[in-house]
Amino acid sequence: MKLFLFLPLIIPLATAVAGLFAWNRRELQRLLGVCGTTALLGAGVALLAIVQRQGVVSVQAGNWPAPFGITLVADLFSAVMVVVAGAMGLAVAVYSLASADIEHESLGYHPLMQVLLLGVCGSLLTGDLFNLYVWFEVMLIASFVLLALGGRRQQMEGAIKYVALNLIASAFFLAGIGILYGVAGTLNMADLARQLRAVPHGGTVPVIAALLFAAFGIKSAVFPLFFWLPASYHTPPVAVTTIFSALLTKVGVYVLVRIFTLIFVQEAEAGRTLILAAAGLTMVTGVLGAVAQHEMRRLLSFHIVSQIGYLVMGLGLLTPLALAGTVFFMVHVIAAKSALFLVAGIVKRLTGTTELSELGGLYEGRPLVAGLFLVPAMALAGIPPLSGFWAKLALVRAGLGEGRYVVVAAALAVSILTLFSMTKIWAEAFWKDRPVREGEPRTHYHPHIPGGARLLLGGPAMLLALATVVMGVGAEPLFRLSLTAADQLLNPDLYIAAVLGGKP
Repeated sequence: MKLFLFLPLIIPLATAVAGLFAWNRRELQRLLGVCGTTALLGAGVALLAIVQRQGVVSVQAGNWPAPFGITLVADLFSAVMVVVAGAMGLAVAVYSLASADIEHESLGYHPLMQVLLLGVCGSLLTGDLFNLYVWFEVMLIASFVLLALGGRRQQMEGAIKYVALNLIASAFFLAGIGILYGVAGTLNMADLARQLRAVPHGGTVPVIAALLFAAFGIKSAVFPLFFWLPASYHTPPVAVTTIFSALLTKVGVYVLVRIFTLIFVQEAEAGRTLILAAAGLTMVTGVLGAVAQHEMRRLLSFHIVSQIGYLVMGLGLLTPLALAGTVFFMVHVIAAKSALFLVAGIVKRLTGTTELSELGGLYEGRPLVAGLFLVPAMALAGIPPLSGFWAKLALVRAGLGEGRYVVVAAALAVSILTLFSMTKIWAEAFWKDRPVREGEPRTHYHPHIPGGARLLLGGPAMLLALATVVMGVGAEPLFRLSLTAADQLLNPDLYIAAVLGGKP
């Protein structure tokens, strides 16, 4: 059992090191990337099976007793996220076989992807706030290099905005954990949860909670701290944007849910209205930004922001149904949004552009690509019976049950505007006739994609689109799992006992 908690860290680390040794061997790096992410997915599935069977599990690195050593912990929420990280890593690794260019691969693209996955898995499994800071910095460094890889002006501009805001977030995080250590004398999350129960939550503790919420609010792109994301996420290659969209902001939300259901429980209860206000404003500003865009990837980048609002809504409601909705929504939106970004990459490969005004005729010329876009687009908008409908239904029912009608109204309105913006892409890129220059055939597309490349590009997008259908039609097993994960989150004694042993 202990091995399976270490494997999600060992596998990407070993793959990254092997990739460095294969620096000048492009094909070997590609093979390592696919094999490493496949192994990570397998390790995540095995860990999830163990957690389902045994409950919350933990291990102390080097056999130092908690809370003095380095603790790794997995409950259902973190195990599900590790599985999703492995699945997304594999999807992007396969897609990159046909999309990554020689320049990026020669600069360490594949090892950097593994380092990014290492930081993600470390953040999901750590049981210590300082180690969480370390893993986040590993993730930040890898993501910054991936964002700037190639050094084009637009990339560098986006990368500078990205790293500046994330360094500010890291400063808030470090300040918060420094003050917290002065208050409690520990940074082990289980030990903090136990000790803060006996500390009056006035003065310092709410300030620490606010600092950490600001830090991870920036990293998650929560209103009003989201503006760095749409300014940077459309600039790198599509595969990089996809893994960023799938994992980076979602890890920020994961940490918010973790610390406010485990450590700052009183602050979460007291601040529910503020959290819900932030969630509603994140939804609204994100979708309004999307509606105003005329470039496919920028539009989808703004939708990352709006969907984060739904995830934070579950934390603000803080009920079993709401947190189950957040877990379910997390898996759904990662699959749906990633599929849309991958399709945007295929559109760029076919036409040479993602400007909506320059697109058109793709439904007639490439009906399969049109279908690959339509399914996750409708899932993102919450059209039944796709996955987004059930995820939003759970959050709306939880909101109505708590009498939070304003945020429920915002969630429903944003869902309608999401449908509008998806319809806008459909009408402009797929349905209308393609604008033609003089002397150019109406059905002309930029390059012909060879059969092998079509499979590598379309396969991951097709599987992710299919996942939104499967999660929608067969929603019950995943929702049962999400409810069990929510029960674990709302019962921190299980986490404390798994780490510290005995009764908390």
